[in-house]
Amino acid sequence: MPHLTVGTEDADRIEIYYEDHGTGTPVVLSHGYPLSGRAWERQVPALLAAGYRVITYDRRGWGESSRPATGYDYDTFAGDLNLLLTELDVRDAILVGHSMGSGDVTRYLGRHGTGRVAKAVLLSPIPPFLLRTDDNPEGAPQSLFDGFLQAARADREVWLQQFLEKFYNLDVYGGTLVSDEAFQASLNVAVAGSPVAAVACIPTWLTDFREDLSKIDVPVLVIQGDQDRILPLAVTGQRLPAFLGDTRLLVIEGGPHAIAWTHADQVNAALLDFFQQ
Repeated sequence: MPHLTVGTEDADRIEIYYEDHGTGTPVVLSHGYPLSGRAWERQVPALLAAGYRVITYDRRGWGESSRPATGYDYDTFAGDLNLLLTELDVRDAILVGHSMGSGDVTRYLGRHGTGRVAKAVLLSPIPPFLLRTDDNPEGAPQSLFDGFLQAARADREVWLQQFLEKFYNLDVYGGTLVSDEAFQASLNVAVAGSPVAAVACIPTWLTDFREDLSKIDVPVLVIQGDQDRILPLAVTGQRLPAFLGDTRLLVIEGGPHAIAWTHADQVNAALLDFFQQ
């Protein structure tokens, strides 16, 4: 299994697990919290069948990547992605990020530029800025995120289960678009992740991406469900075109946060259409 060393902690290497399949234009997929690269299960076959090279990876702390006690911030996440693209010598890539992964993509483009990137997709995005401040009245109060931290610290397993229930809108789609087995598989991945990462990732949700967005000079597709309970459309996706140049917003009716799973056919069609333009 391929791993890339992205740093060290004491005497141990910090490694990122990745998978690299196919040939053609590279598509790099960055997953959301609290899952792993396996979350792209319904995108990878479609992209490979369409002739793309598909690269997935597990964020530090999750999946088969290392579980360090530090490095849970977007500068480090973007640095890990930069090392992956450099090591694989990826060029003219399409970066696709879901949820927290959309932050990886945005910070990467803001800090490392677009020299290796042709296009980007932000799926159920976390940018531009979630925290309510004087110059960002659309954001949510700090107390909301403090509550998330308290819940994650008090009982990580319960927190993750409840988070995933909202992730999938399980009360609406459970037993239909989301089988009991699929939900359990996601919960298994989440609970198997680093307990440190489960908590430490939460403050990163308050990252201000507005400056990063202003530096993006490649076409961007934003895809989001109008029933996203994790990152509501009005706070995130609907605001993004004002911060980006060449951008398109696609809203999926009835879509939860996990549209890459529940509405995979619509997402895949939108991806391929955007890639081929």
